[in-house]
Amino acid sequence: MARIAIDLSSGKIKETNVVVGIDLGTTNSLIAKIEDGMPVAIADVGKTTIVPSIVHIDAIGNITVGEEAKNYLLIQPNRTIYSVKRLLGKSYSDLENHAQSLSYQIAKPEGNNGNEEEGMLQIVVGNRTFTPIEISSLILKELKSRAEHKLKVSIDRAVITVPAYFNDSQRQATRDAGKFAGLDVLRIINEPTAAALAYGLGINPNESQKVAIFDLGGGTFDVTILQIEGNVFDVISTNGNSFLGGDDIDANIVQYWINLHNLQNLNSTELQFLRIQAEKAKISINASNDDYIFSTVFSQNSNSYKLELNTEILIQLAKPIIDQTLDCCRKALDDAHYQIQDIEYVVLVGGSTRLNYLKECVENFFQKKPLDHLNPDEVVALGAAVMGDILAGNRDDLLLLDVTPLSLGIETLGGLMDVLIHRNTKIPHRVSRGYTTSLDGQVNLRISVFQGEREEVKHNRKLAEFILKGIPPMPAGLPKVEITFGLDADGVLKVTAQETRSGVKQIVDIKPQYGLTDAEVEKMLIDSLTNAKDDVDNRLLIEAREEARQLIFFTQRFLANHFNLVLEVQKNEIEKLIAQLEAAINSTSKADIRTGIEALEIYTRPYAELVMDEAVKRALVGQDV
Repeated sequence: MARIAIDLSSGKIKETNVVVGIDLGTTNSLIAKIEDGMPVAIADVGKTTIVPSIVHIDAIGNITVGEEAKNYLLIQPNRTIYSVKRLLGKSYSDLENHAQSLSYQIAKPEGNNGNEEEGMLQIVVGNRTFTPIEISSLILKELKSRAEHKLKVSIDRAVITVPAYFNDSQRQATRDAGKFAGLDVLRIINEPTAAALAYGLGINPNESQKVAIFDLGGGTFDVTILQIEGNVFDVISTNGNSFLGGDDIDANIVQYWINLHNLQNLNSTELQFLRIQAEKAKISINASNDDYIFSTVFSQNSNSYKLELNTEILIQLAKPIIDQTLDCCRKALDDAHYQIQDIEYVVLVGGSTRLNYLKECVENFFQKKPLDHLNPDEVVALGAAVMGDILAGNRDDLLLLDVTPLSLGIETLGGLMDVLIHRNTKIPHRVSRGYTTSLDGQVNLRISVFQGEREEVKHNRKLAEFILKGIPPMPAGLPKVEITFGLDADGVLKVTAQETRSGVKQIVDIKPQYGLTDAEVEKMLIDSLTNAKDDVDNRLLIEAREEARQLIFFTQRFLANHFNLVLEVQKNEIEKLIAQLEAAINSTSKADIRTGIEALEIYTRPYAELVMDEAVKRALVGQDV
């Protein structure tokens, strides 16, 4: 249904159906809307479209956001919060090693008995504490306020973008920040996907395109491989690093100056000065010719140091960061089963892609000139506005299919990962699978949910654990437990477990935990590739051991319940085969275990058939056949 609003500048009532698109960035944030059928970034009167993602909180609690807050980075660095996006969905233990690089203070959450992994980290400003969600909501409120002032309408519905590699914790934290800001967040979408929408790829219904979206912002990097068939956007694969961006190039410049001049005992104000000058140096060198030399003066304890940088040194400092992005591109292509020559278009997104050397590297890697004619700072917000227009019901000519970046599954016997939803599965998605109990009379079933790519759960990330209680006591293997994984359009997981015979049921919305470090996120895919052969071998060994244990369990139960059917000499032979199989279980030879399983099964098969015959006879007593 369309909405009405009063245009305060003219007194007229105008009809609106606005769903804004918001790019909540590490360095800068933007808000956009559809105007005359085209996405446009919104700038308040006398201001630019870009709002620096910086928040300043003074001693009496006054809050400043954006360009004005940026002025406090040198004056009151301990009260000026930047790059808060990197803190979303994180625990103190995740970022403890990075705390010294921040000019403001972070701390363990209060009220968790010293266990910092039970909650989100805190940002300390004076005698007050804030969560990253609260700080992010202040940036969103500023964007919302600017748009409302400019458009003279109430803004309460939005699409917010996140890096494609954000995990469940980070996505949920972003949604919560939107709620705190008074926004109904209709959809969380990946930034590279939004960029493709902004570029209008897929508008021609007769075209088929394979596209790589290369998105390097201030603090995050994503590469997404899209297959576009007519108006359908299909995400084939994603890769990236939620802790890699242009800020890391600035940090390398700062470290270069520190090493060059042997600078020591730098306080937060001095570090902030160096960081700002590093960014200026990068931008000015990139905009000048190769002979240009950036120069400024840094003073400390009555000593002055000349800070210089030229194109050659900048390239040396940027190369390690760019190399990491290209490694992610290779992995994304491998996951998509594409060759470099299959990619028809490469789209550059994010302010850090303005770097000339980066453009050259991307062009050399993909063997084609990338598209960069749209403002790389605005393109994500513009695409989010297009998605907002779709959700508002204003257009139905585009269809977007997204994917989940990591596999989801549960722990099974032997500590193995049973994957229900594989990585790069299109979402929303729903899948069910049947399980059973492993012990006689088992009335509770522990269900542990994991995320990751390794065969054993100990190498993956634990998302949640719950107990399905009240299963009627039955022999092992008889209960039928159906577990359903449902991923919604935002990539948030809902798990349902039901014992189908009794109807006992439990539904769990996975509540994000905050114990995953960025190194672990990055390592998940790397380890799954480098350890693939060993993982498969270990899985086959574990499965053989579990099969052997189950066979021994049921054989021993048979001997106890049907001792009258087995002669003493036969019982001794069965026990001998069991002992041999138990010895094989303790070895690392899958072949020996399989040999032991086969020997025990062959010897006991006649007895199993005998028991079956007895059961059939009992069932047919008094029946006419």
